[in-house]
Amino acid sequence: MLSDDELLRYSRQILMPRFDIAGQERLKSARVLVVGAGGLGCPVGLYLGAAGVGQLSLVDDDNIELANLQRQIGFEQNQLGESKAESLAGRIRRINPLVSVTALNQRLEGEELARQVEETSLVVDCSDNFSTRFALNRACVAAKVPLISGAAIRGEGQLSVFDSRQQSSPCYHCLYPEQGNEDLTCSEAGVIAPLVGMIGSAQAMEAIKVISGVGTPLVGRLLILDAWEMQWREMKLVRDPSCPVCSE
Repeated sequence: MLSDDELLRYSRQILMPRFDIAGQERLKSARVLVVGAGGLGCPVGLYLGAAGVGQLSLVDDDNIELANLQRQIGFEQNQLGESKAESLAGRIRRINPLVSVTALNQRLEGEELARQVEETSLVVDCSDNFSTRFALNRACVAAKVPLISGAAIRGEGQLSVFDSRQQSSPCYHCLYPEQGNEDLTCSEAGVIAPLVGMIGSAQAMEAIKVISGVGTPLVGRLLILDAWEMQWREMKLVRDPSCPVCSE
């Protein structure tokens, strides 16, 4: 049940007939695991916390650096050297004290990664490397937990939803094979600041859609953004019948 404070705080969402109190209660009951508290993770965490997701777990083993402040909007100058996960968690709590936020200042691997994924309603991948993305994908497929995947570099971004609860849904490995992909970081290639906000906000919207059951999530579709031309392209994704991760 929603309290009087929650009914007022989330009134602009509850006013929408297709969302209503039922959608807000689903958000309150959800536990979301956000992996990465950087350029993508900041808007994801801030928007999901403000929107009323009941439990948020933020995972990041990095500390705040000066070069992060150009795009990682959850942090301030006086927080340099602090844990990203703990700092972002504190910011979310100050925005919305009605939600529970846990900071995990570590890199999730192996059994701990599997346990965290199994105990969550949904995973939002805001990481910046392929090894983490592949590990998250395997854990989500094994636990049948939806995965919201986003990436941004230079002036280009992409977004998709992988939901192994749906028999026809591809997984991340169907899109990118594990061999032959090399990480290219923002420190090497650069990134324009608003781009990560655009992709991160879109990830938060997809998470709300999956949790609430309102709207049509990007399952089986890949959105690609060219921010410099402000053009979105959509590609259809199909499940790879020989995928070593999600095939029967």
